[in-house]
Amino acid sequence: MEKYLFIGLGGFLGSIIRYALSTAVYRAAGESFPYGTVTVNIIGCFIIGLLMTLFQERFVVQSNLRLFVIIGILGGFTTFSSFSYETFALLKAGNIFDAAMNSLLSLFGCIAATWGGYLIGKNF
Repeated sequence: MEKYLFIGLGGFLGSIIRYALSTAVYRAAGESFPYGTVTVNIIGCFIIGLLMTLFQERFVVQSNLRLFVIIGILGGFTTFSSFSYETFALLKAGNIFDAAMNSLLSLFGCIAATWGGYLIGKNF
């Protein structure tokens, strides 16, 4: 039961952080393209690459802390379901180019961010 509390608390915090960041990005960049979701996903992928590398290769971290941060906070922070819905909405509206750009930026941007986090964590 304790593990579920750590995950739930982390998810609560991650969701609030996601909402605050994506709202700020949409305010700055507009809502014609899902910039907020792309930004959140890329940042989340970078952080998970960095932290998992540090947790597995550099520091001993208690399992509850790892659950809290990785599954809880980052699970609540990243937004793959939002990405999927927004891409579908772009397709449904006939914005094929924007849907393709959202997919490509999210896929390759998130993989690159995870790799960047891994490289920084490896050399930390």
